[in-house]
Amino acid sequence: MKAVIARSFERIHRSNLVGMGVLPLQFTGSDSAATLGIKGDETVDVLGLDHIVPQQELTVRISYSNGDKKEIKVKSRIDTAIEVDYYKHGGILPYVLRELIGRAGPAKAKAA
Repeated sequence: MKAVIARSFERIHRSNLVGMGVLPLQFTGSDSAATLGIKGDETVDVLGLDHIVPQQELTVRISYSNGDKKEIKVKSRIDTAIEVDYYKHGGILPYVLRELIGRAGPAKAKAA
């Protein structure tokens, strides 16, 4: 799973991330990479993605290289129902291809 966690997103950048199948997550409250001591060698797990909905609050578990762990709340910046579909399919292109294949499937079956 690919995700980007930031304090905020420009509209077009957020939309482009979803379109590429990348989950945009927004820090809440006073959390930031700096306040959390994120250096780049951490492992990050996003919890609660089984039934994702627009603007859902999710939990992120940060595992630091020294063994410490911390859980924080973030906001999913998947903002619409169609963006949920795009994300679940891995982006816009895979979504569109699956839709086209799905429509072609019954037509081929009727022709045979």
